[in-house]
Amino acid sequence: MLRLYNTLTRRVEELSPLEAGRVKIYTCGPTVYRDAHIGNLRSYLMADWIRRALEAQNLEVTHVKNITDVGHMRQEVLEQGGDKVIAAAIAEGKTPAEIAQFYTERFFADELKVNIIPAMHFPKATDHVAEMLEIVEGLVETGHAYEVHGNVYFDVASFDGYGKLSGNIQEAELLEAVRVEADPLKRDPRDFTLWKQAEPGRELKWPSRWGEGFPGWHIECSAMSVKYLGRRFDLHTGGVDNIFPHHEGEIAQSEGFTGEPVVSVWTHGQHLLADGVKMAKSAGNSFILADIESQDIDPLAFRYLCLTARYRTRLNFTFTALKAAQRGLHRLRNRVWEWNAAPGEGDSNEDAFIEWRGRFVDLVNDDLNMPGALALTWELARSDVPAGLKLRLVRSFDEILGLGLEQPAAAHLVPDDVKARVSERLRLRSAGEYAPADSARDSLSDAGYVVEDTTNGTRVRPKTAWERRQEGWHSYSSSAEVPSLLDKPDAADISIGVVACNYVEDVKRCVLSALNWVGDRDVELVVVDNGSDDGAADWLEEASAGDPRIRVIHTDHVLGEAAAKNIVLKQCRGKLVVLLDTSTEVVGDLFDPLDAMLEDESVGVAGPFGLRTNDLHHFHDGEGESGDMDAMQAYCFAFRRESLAGVGLMRESFRFYRNLDIDYSFHFKDRGYRIVADPTLPIALHEHRVWSELPEAERDELSRKNYRRFLDKWRERPELLHSNRGAQ
Repeated sequence: MLRLYNTLTRRVEELSPLEAGRVKIYTCGPTVYRDAHIGNLRSYLMADWIRRALEAQNLEVTHVKNITDVGHMRQEVLEQGGDKVIAAAIAEGKTPAEIAQFYTERFFADELKVNIIPAMHFPKATDHVAEMLEIVEGLVETGHAYEVHGNVYFDVASFDGYGKLSGNIQEAELLEAVRVEADPLKRDPRDFTLWKQAEPGRELKWPSRWGEGFPGWHIECSAMSVKYLGRRFDLHTGGVDNIFPHHEGEIAQSEGFTGEPVVSVWTHGQHLLADGVKMAKSAGNSFILADIESQDIDPLAFRYLCLTARYRTRLNFTFTALKAAQRGLHRLRNRVWEWNAAPGEGDSNEDAFIEWRGRFVDLVNDDLNMPGALALTWELARSDVPAGLKLRLVRSFDEILGLGLEQPAAAHLVPDDVKARVSERLRLRSAGEYAPADSARDSLSDAGYVVEDTTNGTRVRPKTAWERRQEGWHSYSSSAEVPSLLDKPDAADISIGVVACNYVEDVKRCVLSALNWVGDRDVELVVVDNGSDDGAADWLEEASAGDPRIRVIHTDHVLGEAAAKNIVLKQCRGKLVVLLDTSTEVVGDLFDPLDAMLEDESVGVAGPFGLRTNDLHHFHDGEGESGDMDAMQAYCFAFRRESLAGVGLMRESFRFYRNLDIDYSFHFKDRGYRIVADPTLPIALHEHRVWSELPEAERDELSRKNYRRFLDKWRERPELLHSNRGAQ
């Protein structure tokens, strides 16, 4: 029987159904005001593997997954009376119901793409407000809740078991975890909202005995789980971020209402990191399935990737790892294709089938050891087990793995005219006409087909979108993949470095204007195409084909700003490095003056747009003055390449560009260099679209986070300021 880690008891336990032969599961589903990101999908994959494992062992599963279409994704949003569904609806010109339905359908499509079996029930929060009110009223009647001015709060002090799931027992810990301003209406800051009075103008609201209002975040899961699964059920799943406060509140509500334990086992999946940090929209790494598909990568490659780590361990998502998963899935499918050629060979060996399948199920039952199950699948693939038995076993394994291996031949169908061309190639080979046969193979490859000669004959299949993409230009998934040339000697007078991310006309203006003013200098222009998808990448390829001074490095998705610029720094070979932003236009000889400024070896960074500060907390521009500054803005940031040996690369925790230039300036100052500005340098600024096209709230949040990163490193170094150095 399947054993799982029970967050409540903090040990791995056998899942013993309350009802013989039947398991009831509730999964916290999506909040449908935007797409589910792939971290959410990892949690749903965990629940899917649990369900598949149970059904593969002949257990009947009832699976419920709620749809939160009320909009209370975060407790602080609820406390402040906000609603993200309404905010998104206003921004997109849709009603809350329309936007919720749109993203609900997107969620269903995403689950289908990663082969998640649909739940039996997808109850919507807005359809179950009556059930929520029934529980809220019951909690008030039993003394577990109280009403103040139309708001109803759960009385945490009335429930002795509060904190047993998360371990957050002490009041200080609870307050820290909630991270909201104290509500003066609460008796205890730990109390949480069950029902909130509707503010004037609110669209989503319902009548209650306390007036019009809307439900709290936690209450919906209590109401829907009890309605569809009863007052006792076997398993509740979710991500670790649900443990507190959501699931802690759910336990208090449900048990306060029923008077007894409701859930036997609580199982939580760990975070999916992205490039080593937690996924967040503000970090620019909250990837959705469409980001994977845009790379022509099969969404099931993401499922394969998630198979490589235990659900209770963090998994670091990178596009490098995803590509490796794509290759692994592709190889496995090709093996199945090969075994399909001999479907009856050895498939009747029942003892061997039982042995292999038993080993596989034992691994899955061991706290969902999917990495072990995947490894056993590859052990089988590489073994000397007959092909027919391999095919039968892998199809059996895939009932749980869910990689879509049961019908691989469907993706390998080819039209009759292609089959005829393959037959003609075979005739040429048999006749010893190898050159025409090779030409025929190349022609088939150009037409989008793979031809493989094996011991069992020649096979042909269409190339996958992923394989076709690999025939184009090479692209990198991280700065770490790009080789560093910093240990190589200078190979040009000047390196002009540009990071381009869409806005093709801006890219053209910046690149062409810079090259227009380099004269006969020995120059290279290194451009990182940072995941552009608007034609900028194509234009850069065309430009580099026509001008040997231009070298383009492509990334397969948008890297963080510092990571993209580090690629430029690692690849530049010019004695002088000039970083330009695509919002700039060079309007005169920029390079001789920069070179002259940097002839003074005490100067580390030169450019036209300097910044000054007296206290590290407020930087202002140089107000048209020349001379020493505390930082240089990234519109034009020039330095000697040799200084990189001591200064190093940029901190890649800066995923957004704002304040990265200040931080990097201080790296130079920390090595004893001066920052010098000349505002008369011939460079013009145009609209900075990366900034202007972001919503104001998002700009502010991203800027604040980067500024905190800057202060965390440099707040204790006021001696680096020019004003303080001058006073010494």
